Amino acid sequence: MSNSVYRIPNVTNEPILNYTPGSVEKEVVLKKIKELKSTELDIPMIIGGQDLVTVNKRRIAAPHDIHHTLGYYNYGDAQHVNLAIEEALKAKDTWESMPWQDRAAIFLKAADLISGPRRAYMNATTMLAQSKTIYQAEIDAVAEFADFLRFNVQYMQEVYAQQPNSSKNIWNTLEYRPLEGFVFAITPFNFTAISGNLPACPALLGNTVVWKPAESQIYSAIAVMNIFRESGLPDGVINLIYTDGPTTGDIVFNHKDFAGLHFTGSTGVFRHLWKTIGTNIDKYRSYPRIVGETGGKDFVMVHNSSDYKQVATALSRGAFEFQGQKCSAASRAYIPQSMWPKVKEELLNQVSSFKMGSVEDFSNFISAVIDERAFEKISGYIDQIKRDDGAEILLGGKCDKSKGYFIEPTVVQVKDPKYTTMCEEIFGPVLSIFVYEDDQYSEILKIVDSTSPYALTGSIFALDRKAVIEARTALHNAAGNFYINDKPTGAVVGQQPFGGARGSGTNDKAGSILNLYRWVSPRTIKENFISPQDYKYPFLG
Repeated sequence: MSNSVYRIPNVTNEPILNYTPGSVEKEVVLKKIKELKSTELDIPMIIGGQDLVTVNKRRIAAPHDIHHTLGYYNYGDAQHVNLAIEEALKAKDTWESMPWQDRAAIFLKAADLISGPRRAYMNATTMLAQSKTIYQAEIDAVAEFADFLRFNVQYMQEVYAQQPNSSKNIWNTLEYRPLEGFVFAITPFNFTAISGNLPACPALLGNTVVWKPAESQIYSAIAVMNIFRESGLPDGVINLIYTDGPTTGDIVFNHKDFAGLHFTGSTGVFRHLWKTIGTNIDKYRSYPRIVGETGGKDFVMVHNSSDYKQVATALSRGAFEFQGQKCSAASRAYIPQSMWPKVKEELLNQVSSFKMGSVEDFSNFISAVIDERAFEKISGYIDQIKRDDGAEILLGGKCDKSKGYFIEPTVVQVKDPKYTTMCEEIFGPVLSIFVYEDDQYSEILKIVDSTSPYALTGSIFALDRKAVIEARTALHNAAGNFYINDKPTGAVVGQQPFGGARGSGTNDKAGSILNLYRWVSPRTIKENFISPQDYKYPFLG
């Protein structure tokens, strides 16, 4: 056994490739997409290291090309949920007793595979599964995912290094045990990096995991699992299942060894799960850790001292990259009357120049929304806007699902700052704008703070520092990630740890050391080198 005190490799953010015309990386990823499209995959669940198939096979198609079959995934049932829990618990003792540097090596290797020989594979699966452009896929499935894995290892080492003070004849130590039981990870469709990080982060700390990804992301979720296996992850540490939500929840949340929930998804679902866990609290061996990042109704607040081109660009990128399907997407904006004509002209010019279509055409800025359910929800909001007198569509508003789930980027001007689309999370390419009188800046800040139940991201545009300070103070609790003169999207691991409060989650900040603390159960150990031999204290003399 080695007695070395290990230092991990230096950790920096993974550079993002640009995929310019004629570049090697562009040709490689296009070749990988063509290869993947030529084969229909039969995607198994992976439980205890075994590939499990069922008779219930469900079709997968790219959202932008719904008539082309990418493959099928094998849908499980209650027996698979129970088996996944059994395998997680079976693997636990061996996994948590593995030296930390060996656990670290697995995920560091995964990061190097993702950013190296498997880069095109990760990008291509994400582009096909979630209709992400190459640049959005590169940011997500490669750069952010690799960053999560590498920085988590660095943070783990920092956690373990934190030890208490000792006094004469006493040695105090602190060990960071994994949770007692298994962790349940529920991951969303919109970020491959999140789908990988939610099971990987607890696992790195010695926990074993049951992982249920969104069904619309399974095609890239299996790519994540393949990377983990290639990196040497032992059987049973992470168990990947595709099962019915209520059935899975009924089994997981009634199990005495349920130890934690790592969740990203809707606010409504998260609140329901929290209530369920609370109802079942007497059944558990320990109090479960509940970590969740949920919805957002993210704002851009504009002061009349700002630059109109910067504002327009922040809105066009922040609202419409990845079709607005980011929990951080700019979905409501407040613009002063004096600036509105220039911002409007520039914004509409930019958005009208967007090309929309297949992600395989790199000239397209946006593609399709994730599935028919999302298409119907978003188009329903647009139809309502068309009927209402209180809102006007300035650009976009057309929807077509004949070839894929395409919705035009839609810019809406509203008369009431409390209009529906200024308050409710749409999760699609719809930006609502309220134009206010310049002297109402302070009052509008109060409206921004009180309009929605969420508090995820938001930004302020102003060159006047007093206006920045006022907004930063007034919106103190309105966003867990707050941006000054920037769009409210694009948080980078290690730089802007991500998460919000209020209806947006527990704000445990993925991409920071704070998140790792949630997956350990510390034990203090006091060793007395010279133990007392008489009960009498000096004061008794």
